[in-house]
Amino acid sequence: MATLSVKPGQRFTLPDWHTSSRLISADAEHQRSASHQVRQEARALRNETNNQTKWDEHDNQTRLAERINSVNRWKESLDKCLADIDAEIDALAEVKKAAERALQAKNLPLDVSIECLTLRESRRSIDVVRDPVEEELHKEVKGIEKAKRELQQRASEAFEQLCLLQEARQKLSCDHRYKMKALEIDNVCLSLSVNSPNISFKVNPTRVPDGSTTMDEWEQNSQFNKDHAEAEMKASTGLREATVLAIAQTNNELEAQRVATEFALRKRIRDLERAYDELKWQEQNTLEEIAEMEEDIRRLEEDLRRKMQDLKVAHTRLETRMCRPGVELCRDQVQYGLTEEVHQLEGTIRALKQKLEESQGALDALYRQLHRIQTDIGYKANSLVLDNKCMDSRKKLVVPAEKFAPEFDTFNRTTNRVLSTLKNKQPDLA
Repeated sequence: MATLSVKPGQRFTLPDWHTSSRLISADAEHQRSASHQVRQEARALRNETNNQTKWDEHDNQTRLAERINSVNRWKESLDKCLADIDAEIDALAEVKKAAERALQAKNLPLDVSIECLTLRESRRSIDVVRDPVEEELHKEVKGIEKAKRELQQRASEAFEQLCLLQEARQKLSCDHRYKMKALEIDNVCLSLSVNSPNISFKVNPTRVPDGSTTMDEWEQNSQFNKDHAEAEMKASTGLREATVLAIAQTNNELEAQRVATEFALRKRIRDLERAYDELKWQEQNTLEEIAEMEEDIRRLEEDLRRKMQDLKVAHTRLETRMCRPGVELCRDQVQYGLTEEVHQLEGTIRALKQKLEESQGALDALYRQLHRIQTDIGYKANSLVLDNKCMDSRKKLVVPAEKFAPEFDTFNRTTNRVLSTLKNKQPDLA
C-alpha cells in the first residue's frame, strides 16, 4: 500500500510569503532611490570639479605666461649688459696689452713665455707631456733677460680691473644662464597638458625647495648684478683713458725663437685636434652602441616579464587541475603538456636572466669605456683651450699696440679667429 511522503523542513504561511515579496520590492525601490541620489551627487561633483580644474589650469597658464614675460624682459636687459661689458673687456684688454708692450724690449717676450708655461701647467693626466712646445718655451725663457721692473702701475690696474670686469661678467652670465634655464623650464610647463607623454605623479610636489627666494630678492639680485657691472664698466672707462696716456712704446722682439715656438705650438694644437676628433668619433659610436644595448635590455626585460606571466598561467592551470575529483585526477596529456610547458618556461626564464645579466655587464663595460673616453676628451679639450690661450697670448708679440683692434673677449677666444686676425694684419706689419 502506497504512502504519502512529506518533505521535511520548515513550512511558511502564505502571509509570510506575501510579506517577503513586499519586502524585496520595497528594498529594491529603496536601493534604486539611493543609487539615483548618489548618481546625481556624482554628476554635480564632476561638473563642479571639472569647472574648478579648468579655471585653476587657466589661471596658472596665465601666471606662467606672465612669469615668462617678466623673466624674458630681464634676460633681454642682461643680454644688453653682457654685450656692453664684453665690449668694455675687449677695449680694456687692448689697453692692457698696449701697456705691457710698452715695457722694455725683453720684458714682454719673457712675460708671454712664462704665461704660456704657466697656462700649460694646467694640463691634466696623460696630457702633461714634455713636448716640443714646452722645450721651445723653456728655450725662449732662457734667451730672454729677466724683466728689469714690474709692469707700470696703470697696466697693473688694468689687469685688476679686467678681473673685476670678468667677475661682474661671470655674475651676469650666471644670472643670464639661470634665467635661460628658468625660461626653458617655464615654457615646458606651459606646454604641458593632460595629453603630454611625460607627466606623472611626483613625491611631495608641493614642498618648498631649499634655497627658495622671494620675488623681491629675485629682482634685487638681478638689479644688483646689473648695477655692479655698470659701475665696473664706468670705472674701466676712466682707467682706459688714464692708461693710454701712460703707455710707452717698444717693439723689440725675439723673432726667431718666437717663430719656432709658435710653429711647435700650432703643430701641437693640430695634433690635439686630431686626437680630440678621434675621441669624439669613438664617443659617438659608443653612445650608439649603448643606446642599442639599452634597447635590447629593455626588450629582454619585456620578454622576461611575459615569460613570467606565462609561467604563472601554467602554474595556475596545474594547481587548479589538482582539484579534479576522484578518478578524474589522472595524468592525462594536458598534465604532461602543462608540466613540459613549465619546465620549458623555467629554462627559458633562466636563459633570459643569464642573457640579461650578460647584457647588463656589457652595458656597464660600455659605460666605463664611455667614461674613460669622455674623461680623455675633457683632458684634450682642456689642453686645446690652454694651447689656444697660449697662441692668443703670443699674439701680443707680433701685433703692434697701435694697430691692434680686439674683436672678442680676451679670456675666451679661439685660435682660428686669432690666426685670421694675424693674417689680416700681416700687410701692416710688412
